[in-house]
Amino acid sequence: MTTQAAFDLIFRNALLRSSAAPVDIGVKDGRIAAIEPRLACDAVAIDLGGHLALPGFVDTHIHLDKACLLGRCGHDHGSVSEAIRAVAGMKKDFTVEDVYARGARVLERAIVHGTTRMRTHVEIDPRIGLRGFEAVKALKRDYAWAIDLELCVFPQEGLTNDPGAEELLVQALRDGGEAIGGCPYMDTDPNAHLARIFDLAQDFDVDVDLHLDFDLDPSWWHLDEVCRQTERRNYGGRVAIGHATKLSALPPERLKAATAQLAKAGVAVTVLPATDLYLMGREATHNAPRGLTLAHKLAGDGVLCSVATNNVLNPFTPFGDASLLRMANFYANVAHAAVSDFDTCLDLVTDLPARLMNLGDYGIKVGNPADLVVLDTQDSRFAIAELPDVVMGFKRGRQTFERQRPTLFRPGR
Repeated sequence: MTTQAAFDLIFRNALLRSSAAPVDIGVKDGRIAAIEPRLACDAVAIDLGGHLALPGFVDTHIHLDKACLLGRCGHDHGSVSEAIRAVAGMKKDFTVEDVYARGARVLERAIVHGTTRMRTHVEIDPRIGLRGFEAVKALKRDYAWAIDLELCVFPQEGLTNDPGAEELLVQALRDGGEAIGGCPYMDTDPNAHLARIFDLAQDFDVDVDLHLDFDLDPSWWHLDEVCRQTERRNYGGRVAIGHATKLSALPPERLKAATAQLAKAGVAVTVLPATDLYLMGREATHNAPRGLTLAHKLAGDGVLCSVATNNVLNPFTPFGDASLLRMANFYANVAHAAVSDFDTCLDLVTDLPARLMNLGDYGIKVGNPADLVVLDTQDSRFAIAELPDVVMGFKRGRQTFERQRPTLFRPGR
């Protein structure tokens, strides 16, 4: 037992992924001040009972501005382009209040499912203007007590072919945009699109997070240009590509070469299982392809990867509850992950996406914010396997939620 200076709070009997036995975590002024087998202090204590504590899930790719549209269209969309057109037709009527309300609904679900960090992509173009951006900025401010929200602004419907889009992007970056995205497959000049996105990223010193491709035809792609731009601008470690479904359609030798190319350039990959599986391979009459890039395999070969939500209840994905633990379990099932891969699948929604977002203060470590979520399991291997309840969460040492365990009412009681 070690006697320490006064703490504001002590988490007792917390099982960490890095510890063989439960430890105590001392918190002072919202930050972790000590991690030891036994802390002697009279501070307020919360006994975690040997349950698994994580620093929270990290969602690197979600669209809060176009979530929860399930009741506004028929959702009989069989392709990416149809989904884009459906949202484009609705978003001209989006108001700040509407985007805020739908985004808040998803944020609150994410919080009670244990997400503590999130990057949301926000569409910027002449149809929506900056209304979605203003709404998500307000969400960032109003929910900072529970979640750190980063805004990635991007032109969903093109850039060089969409007059006025670039001026709006610049305005958003000047007014709080923290990363920039792109969608080259929607532009008539994809390479010019990418070049301009990288120009703006450098001008504003922000990371790049692209919607790269969204089909299963590997005869053409923009991956080479992304890697070229990344290396030419010395932007390795600051670029991510989302979906990247073409990688799932590559034969082994081409995939090996692409993996090496990504690792060398320092380009990360985010896989979005719910959307990729919903929209890919829909035209197949039998033996449909999954269209899911194997993130855990790429990670094993040196590519930084994450698994994320993407869309919730809209034409791109008419499913979702913003639970990253469920998404990791879903991914593991579809990706044929072995039991020995389960730890990596948990990494894909925790440590690896934190690295992708360059979050230097993520993790249960002395000096970091006291962000913890507690899972109803005493073995990290079972976090993926059995989807345990996320029973409580804390942000900077303050409790943000609690979920009551179910109660069985047996006969005779």
